[in-house]
Amino acid sequence: MNAMTDAFIELTGVHKAFGDNRVFEDLSLTVRRGESLAIVGGSGCGKSVLLRMLIGLTGADRGSIRFDGAELTKLDEAGFFPVRRRISMMFQAGALFDSLSVGENVAYPLRAQLSLSEEQLRHRVAAKLELVGLAGIEAQRPAALSGGMRKRVALARAIASEPEVLLFDEPTAGLDPLNTRRIDDLIRSIQRELGITVLVVTHDLPSAYRVADRIAMLADRRILSVLPTSEFRRSPDPTIRAFVDAMATSEAA
Repeated sequence: MNAMTDAFIELTGVHKAFGDNRVFEDLSLTVRRGESLAIVGGSGCGKSVLLRMLIGLTGADRGSIRFDGAELTKLDEAGFFPVRRRISMMFQAGALFDSLSVGENVAYPLRAQLSLSEEQLRHRVAAKLELVGLAGIEAQRPAALSGGMRKRVALARAIASEPEVLLFDEPTAGLDPLNTRRIDDLIRSIQRELGITVLVVTHDLPSAYRVADRIAMLADRRILSVLPTSEFRRSPDPTIRAFVDAMATSEAA
């Protein structure tokens, strides 16, 4: 199969509720191997919940979630260990440990998942920090870094284990336009350079346009549409049009 048409992640008929709050009803989505897919939608529509399902932090009530042909909904916590070696997630706040140095933060998943010597760890950490433009800051503490630098350290940690899939939960939240563009460019360049599959949850449409091959619209508890980025921009679908227009109005305000 062509790398860009090979279904890598498939959610079919997924339902999820938290008490009376119904988040997903019959949600289906296919992610192609090697693509960058952005998931957009209003606040509280379940975008982050969808990502958490892929690494077993939140379970589906029913439906199927398959990764590279394997059914994830049947796995227990131990069963997710090998999945989490292949799927890495960068959380919205970065989730860095302030008690650890930058180098120790980036090395953290490596110590948990891989058997590497200290020399191999140092080399891997240095290489990933260099990849995000932060070479030589291993000894610094996260608290001493700017918001944009913290995001880049979190990105270095997310790619440290060399995953096949990278999940991003609002990666540019709280950043100024310059740092937002820098993170977007890094996501895109890393995705292309490493040949990995990327899922980005964002409410920032300009960011989605920059990083995504396709954009999925999440609304009314399901994926309404998945379109190439160029088509999403001009889609006549009323839900997409309302979202795009609302974002444009917000940007202009």
